[in-house]
Order: sequence, then C-alpha cells, then structure tokens
Amino acid sequence: MADVMSKTGFPRAGFRRRFAVMVYDLLVAAAIILFTVFVAVVFVGVLQFFGFFVDQDSSDVLAQAGVFYQAYVFTPLTLFYIWFWSNGGQTVGMKAWRLRIQNENGHDISKKQAVIRLATSFLGLGNLAVLFDRKNKLALQDRAAKCEVVQLTKEANQHKNWQKLY
Repeated sequence: MADVMSKTGFPRAGFRRRFAVMVYDLLVAAAIILFTVFVAVVFVGVLQFFGFFVDQDSSDVLAQAGVFYQAYVFTPLTLFYIWFWSNGGQTVGMKAWRLRIQNENGHDISKKQAVIRLATSFLGLGNLAVLFDRKNKLALQDRAAKCEVVQLTKEANQHKNWQKLY
C-alpha cells in the first residue's frame, strides 16, 4: 500500500515507527521519573536529618503523601511531552526516528492540542488505531487533537530547516 501523504508532502507515520519511538521515549520517561523520585527521597532525607518524620522510613513518608506525591512524580513527565510536542513537534525518540507531530499545515501543535493528545493517547495504546486506519494513518490521539504524525526526511529532521520547508 502506498504511503499516506500529509498536505506538507511528508508521509504519515505507520505503527512500527510509532512503536519504536514509544520504546525509545520510555527510556527518557523512566529517567525523568527516576530523577523526580531521587529529588523527593533526598528532600525527605534532609527533613529527617533536621528532625522531621522521626521514626519513619522515607518510603513511608512518600507513601503517606499519596496523590500529591503521584502528581509530583508525573507532572514533569507530562510537561516533558507537552513542551516538546508544542515546541518543535519532536521528543528525543521522535527526533531519532525522524517523526514529527504537526498540524496539517506543518506548524507546531498548540499546548492545548498537546494536552488533548496526551490525555487521549491512553499511554500509547491509541496508536493501535493506526493498524486499523490504513487509509489515513491516524491514531486516536491524532484525531482527538486534530494533528498528524509525519515521517521526515533526514534533511527535514534538522530544526534549522523546518522554517524553510513550510
């Protein structure tokens, strides 16, 4: 089957490349979460040093924080995706696999679109829709956020060339 082309002349990304990006970005996401948890553990350790939370293990203190701790851990990860998708259209994995999220006119998506995209991706499972939508190659989150994921050429994958191409 021929590639589905976007209005900007780039083919829309298929499932395999999207999956490869998810695996690549999973490593980045893990690093972000690990760093965030490390900062929290150090913070609790400092508080324990100064006499707060006596007779409590750091993990117990963080577990008692419940939803606040979870929000603290996942907020940087959420901001990571929103920032990179709305400022250049590429995460680290997308840059490596030459994929870009964009509006149909080739411009960056808005922060609102990035939030919608993140909320409707269902941790990447929304990409399974690409397997069933061979005509348009749009994932669930692409449809919800009214954007597309395209496969760039090597030349187009360089930030400095984006403005020249559109």
